[in-house]
This record gives sequence, structure tokens and C-alpha cells, in this order.
Amino acid sequence: MKRRILFVCTANSARSLMAEALLQDMAGDFFEVASAGTGPTSPHPMALQVLQEAGIATDGLHSKQLADLQDQHWDYVITLCEKAASECGSVCQPAQQIAWDFPDPVPSNRHATFALTLKEIKERISLFTLVHQKETGRKPIKYDPVAVFKAMADEFRLSALLLIRDQQQLCVCELTEAFDAPQPKVSRHLATLRESGLLETERRGQWVYYSLNRQIPEWLVRVLDETASQGGALIEHAQQRLGAMADRPVVQRL
Repeated sequence: MKRRILFVCTANSARSLMAEALLQDMAGDFFEVASAGTGPTSPHPMALQVLQEAGIATDGLHSKQLADLQDQHWDYVITLCEKAASECGSVCQPAQQIAWDFPDPVPSNRHATFALTLKEIKERISLFTLVHQKETGRKPIKYDPVAVFKAMADEFRLSALLLIRDQQQLCVCELTEAFDAPQPKVSRHLATLRESGLLETERRGQWVYYSLNRQIPEWLVRVLDETASQGGALIEHAQQRLGAMADRPVVQRL
């Protein structure tokens, strides 16, 4: 599965467009990439020129509004200027936020400045791909039985885990309703389960969905299966509340 990268700067006219085109050219087999602006204008002709001179395709490269893309799932959001970093805040959660800062070549309107910016962004992307391409194979998590059973020892966490297993995936609002529990409590326990490797997350629109981690080893799958077969009473009431939930988020279940 390709990791999804979103580059963001203010106008989405030069730096973030260069980064989009560069990463697509350098590692398009490993990453899905796009760019956007907090206040987009249009591609700067000189940005397109230096890309073309470097042999990088610019077909279809256009400026985009961040608001149109921020509800999609992104693994990384990389800002390329301080202004975008401060304006973006924590958009596209749970994406990892990375801040790069390159001087804007647009005010100079000089070919040499655009070419230098392209060179510097390419060097940074080369380092990024060198590190992260090694991770695209999803390194296996080391499941320590002590840590795993400690995470499941809490009744609420075990119940939430079994309900997520039963439903395939659930968001925080569904779990809050199912267990009639406050959102901070639910989020805190979900974070513990995620940190132990039992759960993984995926953003779909405005909701973050939790599901069993696909890297869970066979021995742990058997433990969960046996626990579910013997612990149906733990989630029976939660299942009923979930089934009666009004305005439940609509999403295609895995």
C-alpha cells in the first residue's frame, strides 16, 4: 500500500508544486502525492520551467485548495513554509506533520532562484525517500505478551477491543455511544490499545476509524478468537446500544 503525502505551502504556486512533481518523479511507485495551498493562486511559469528543464513532467500540475483535500486520509502532511505551518495547525489528523522551510522564490522572479529552490527541495526529498521507502514494507511489530496482556487486562479496553473486532471498525463517537462513556476516556483507552499494537487507525472524511491491527500475529488472533467466544456478555449491551445509535456515521465497512 502506497503512503500518501500532501505538500502544503501558502500559494501552492512554486515550492509545494515542485515537491509534488519531484516526489512523483522520484518515487511514484512508493508514494501517492499531492500538493495544496492555504491560499492557492496558480502555478508560477518559472516553477514549471525549471521542472521541465530538469526533465520532470508537469502535465496536470495545478494549484489546489487545502480545504478540498484535508478530509482525505494522508500519512504525512509536509509544509514548506512557516506561514503554512502556522496556518495548518493539526490538519489531516492522524497524519504525521512535518515542517520544512524553504525561502519563497516567487518575489525574486529569477530563474536562478527557482532552480536553486528546486535543487534544495530535491535534496530534502531524496533524504525523505531514503528513510521512508524502507518503511513501506510495514515492519513487523514485536508483540511482547506481557505488554499485550497488560493492555487487555482493563475491562473497558478488552470490551472495546472485542467490539471493534466484532464490528470490523469503529470511530470514537460510536464507541462513546456504545459504552455510554465520555470521549476523553474512550480516546485514552484507544490510544493505549494502539500503542500496544492491537489497533490501527484510518481517516475517512471527518472520522478516524479504529480496527484490529493487520500485523497481529497468529497466536494473538487465536487468543482474541477464544476470548470473544467466551466473553460475549462483555459487549452484548454495547452491541444493542450501537445498533440503536441515531445518526451513526455511514461508511463502507471493511
